[in-house]
Amino acid sequence: MLRWLTQRGVVAIPKSVCKERIEENFNIFDFRLTDDDMQLIQTPDQKVSAFFDHRDPAIIRWLAGRKKHDTLKHKLTQ
Repeated sequence: MLRWLTQRGVVAIPKSVCKERIEENFNIFDFRLTDDDMQLIQTPDQKVSAFFDHRDPAIIRWLAGRKKHDTLKHKLTQ
């Protein structure tokens, strides 16, 4: 996203406290996005999550019921 904004002449001020992420944010000047990539990124947001709908009551209940332990256990078993 930073490369896309920079290539369009938009000044972006990224925020991060993680050293690795800050370094990644600076590594956008050694490449250019193709015209096709620029168009694809510019495609209008359809306001639909590719993963799940944050407004769906069932999803909200599921998320609210998650515990940190469940998330960690899931990560460790993958």
